[in-house]
Amino acid sequence: MFEKLEDLEVRYRNLEQLLSDPATLANLDEWRKTAKNHADLTGIVNAFRDYKRTGAEIENTREMLREKLDNDLREMAEAELVDLQEKQQRLEETLKIMLLPKDPRDEKNVIVEIRGGTGGDEAALFAGDLFRMYSRYAERQGWKTEVLSAHPTDMGGYKEIIFQVNGKAVYSKLKYESGVHRVQRIPVTESGGRIHTSAATVAVLPEAEEVDVQIDPSEIRIDIFCSSGPGGQSVNTTQSAVRVTHLPTGIVVSCQDEKSQHKNKDKALLVLRARLSDRARQEQHGEISSVRRSMVGSGDRSERIRTYNFPQGRMTDHRIGFTLHRLPSILEGDLDETVDALGAAERAEQLRGDDAPASVRPRSAGPGATVAGEGN
Repeated sequence: MFEKLEDLEVRYRNLEQLLSDPATLANLDEWRKTAKNHADLTGIVNAFRDYKRTGAEIENTREMLREKLDNDLREMAEAELVDLQEKQQRLEETLKIMLLPKDPRDEKNVIVEIRGGTGGDEAALFAGDLFRMYSRYAERQGWKTEVLSAHPTDMGGYKEIIFQVNGKAVYSKLKYESGVHRVQRIPVTESGGRIHTSAATVAVLPEAEEVDVQIDPSEIRIDIFCSSGPGGQSVNTTQSAVRVTHLPTGIVVSCQDEKSQHKNKDKALLVLRARLSDRARQEQHGEISSVRRSMVGSGDRSERIRTYNFPQGRMTDHRIGFTLHRLPSILEGDLDETVDALGAAERAEQLRGDDAPASVRPRSAGPGATVAGEGN
């Protein structure tokens, strides 16, 4: 590990020299690339230098303790040595995490697809709740959201809603949300006051650029039709809705939210590229099922990754056994603690070098949380 850190520090110094080189300054693209590489290494190099400084301070303190000291000075030196050793241990753990390979998709924007699953109208209402939760989380992060396609229900929920989230490192935080989300509550449609269990599926796809996925125009069929559902007169009567079918895979994407046929087509192709990109990744890793199946299963309640229990005010992520008893704030977009816990679990698995992904391994909950049983 330390040989690699030494190599990174050498590279960092070389980049510093390049940034002041007239030849680099004369080429704006080259300077930007060098500046980005330099910025990417700044955090880990500073941490490594702090680690080395702490190591030198430990040696100096040990050298001091070898000398004849009065009792007060010896006690101070021994206490300082303990503090320095603890600091060095923390820095070493930090460096291990910083050296973990990064997912190149972490910096990408995402396309989120939410669909009502088991539970009829209540599942559609819950899909709407999830959409609002992610929208508010995006606002907290300073991200921008844009609806690409929506199929609302008369009760205010969604059979399906697809939206784009743009911002800094969006995929790095939302990638843990893919799967079946289960809700336990008394539906507004229930007159007897009984608690029902419903589900909605979430799929988070990193946005694919045109350079990432090339779509052969001869392999797609584009159908134009009138929009349906709530909307103004022009939305419902104008031939502006677009359905794009990718013939080799059978993937179908429809978009009807915009009055402009061209805008709907652009949005549909954006979603198609993301789906094709993820499909290619799954095939590359030897997985037979499509990304949608691997992410969200069949939408059945038993395949849940997370439960939102309204009577108990509880949210439980079953992948890591993590529970918080503040459901209202979570549904208002306060997802930071949950996202951090999932990220920590993933890093712990990487450090252990286990083959199984963090999403399927239970772990102890953090401060202020409890470990939930699988039956909850």
